[in-house]
Amino acid sequence: MFRALADPTRLRILMLLRAMELSVGELAQVLGQSQPRVSRHVKILADAGLAQRRKEGSWVFLTLGDPARLEPLFAAIDAWQASGDGASDLARLSAIQAERAAAAERYFEAQAANWDAVRSLHVAESEVEAALARAVGEGPLGHLVDIGTGTGRMLTLFAGRATSAIGVDRSSEMLRLARAKLAEAGLARAELRQGDIYALPLAAGAADLVLVHQVLHYAQQPAAAIAEAARLLAPGGRLLIVDFAAHELEELRARDAHVRLGFSDRQMLGWLDAAGLQAEACAALEGGELTVKIWRGLRPALAARKVA
Repeated sequence: MFRALADPTRLRILMLLRAMELSVGELAQVLGQSQPRVSRHVKILADAGLAQRRKEGSWVFLTLGDPARLEPLFAAIDAWQASGDGASDLARLSAIQAERAAAAERYFEAQAANWDAVRSLHVAESEVEAALARAVGEGPLGHLVDIGTGTGRMLTLFAGRATSAIGVDRSSEMLRLARAKLAEAGLARAELRQGDIYALPLAAGAADLVLVHQVLHYAQQPAAAIAEAARLLAPGGRLLIVDFAAHELEELRARDAHVRLGFSDRQMLGWLDAAGLQAEACAALEGGELTVKIWRGLRPALAARKVA
């Protein structure tokens, strides 16, 4: 393990992966090195169990290896207060994150007026909504939160059965259109807030049902977004995620600003489990070249207090 980190570039890579999951190309951009050279360093880190590679289409993403193996190492590095290139690397990483976010924001603003139509190009939305309604079930929904609400379609479908309903989106233009659509549907009491999926403007335990509909394939850090969504759940609360199954349609990256080419059950269920939820795959809806999946995470209810 220490031989793998004897090269300063590999130590820099490890610290960057500590900040977030990155592709080989993004690592090369931050480090100012060629992709073949970075790939050689990554192989050494992976062989030592310090990093893991995940292929997604033509891209290869890197994450940290086994946490039990890495936590003592990071504790030592933090204690040493290692200097060098770390601060400048993280500054360049922040620039990459900002540009990716800005590109996605530009796309969302440009597409806001026909967002529902764009969604319908991927899979029959009526089928997805029917499957989601089955996953939600009947009866009152309690406190509902829709993350990445877009034009407010999920609120339109479910807010009428909720004690309270809040939609959160980063785009002010999306929220403007959502307000108009909710007013048309007679749901003016539904609340809309501008916020980030990684730092939602809501208290922990505030929701009984959280919806994340066709949002995570735009997320740079889907595991962090899921953990933040799970934070909102009260005991017995449910998180429902609708997104694409893993696919190979590379053109969606450039044309539609997709960061992720869908997700496997293993990925999604693993993230839900890591967020402290009981996870299951609910439905798979095939539609052309894409399959839409619905995953559910349940926050276990508190054990009943024993009566003496």
